[in-house]
Amino acid sequence: MGNIRHSIENVRQSSFAQSRLLYISTSKYEGDWQSIPHSHPFSELFYVLSGSGAFVAEGSEFSVCKDDMVIINPHVEHTEKSWNASPMEYIVLGIEGLTFSFDNIAAARDGMSVHTVSGAIYKYSIHNPNVYAYLNIMLEEAVHKQENYETVCQNLLEVLLVCMLRHDNLSVVQSGKTVLNRECTQIKNYLDSNYSENITLDTLADITHMNKYYMAHAFTKYTGLSPINYLLKRRIQEGKNLLESTTHSIAQISEMLGFSSQSYFSQAFKKATGKTPIQHRSEYRRLKQG
Repeated sequence: MGNIRHSIENVRQSSFAQSRLLYISTSKYEGDWQSIPHSHPFSELFYVLSGSGAFVAEGSEFSVCKDDMVIINPHVEHTEKSWNASPMEYIVLGIEGLTFSFDNIAAARDGMSVHTVSGAIYKYSIHNPNVYAYLNIMLEEAVHKQENYETVCQNLLEVLLVCMLRHDNLSVVQSGKTVLNRECTQIKNYLDSNYSENITLDTLADITHMNKYYMAHAFTKYTGLSPINYLLKRRIQEGKNLLESTTHSIAQISEMLGFSSQSYFSQAFKKATGKTPIQHRSEYRRLKQG
């Protein structure tokens, strides 16, 4: 009898200890879904089981078919389409606490078509044939929910991720503390350009396709100010400019800045600067003349 023993050495702690499988689902096009762009505060993996269609990420569209994998990073707007002639079926994993990096992936490599756009990557025909097996076992565990099925699914997720990173030059970063630079910059630019409009958290949530409370928390962490306080600061800054460079009345300026009333503008201005709008204008003119 032949006997070959393979020793396992230097077992390291998992690189995905902070990652958590949120869900695993299957979808099949039956002519009844609507393609609506959306985003999530977590990553998603799409594995096409059969059929063909297209994937849209940040306005860029690319085709997908059987055995393709699409990775979507947190907060990347995306949607999928299926062709009626070849209905698409796929498995989706939602993964919290993980962001993929595509810096080491070339535009095309080893005959594999690769498409990257704003945090999404499309890989034509994945390398590891065991991927479907891992996904199928995870799906069966989730369906039957036997004892400790969550642990099985979580561990299989880690196996899947290891295989993907091993073969496809991907890398990952733990995203729990990742600052959402793209979304927060988008909000900041919008506030800077539209400060005179009636802007609410719902307005900003619609723009970024994020949950408004999550969005407000992320922006506050990014700028040190809540979106509403940043908007107020921006209006006060512009108010100073108008007081110094125009002869508009206080009432006119307050309306131009988007304040609901002159008294609210005066109150907010004094709280921010220590002076009323009239005092600020008078002092500026006196200094300029002197």
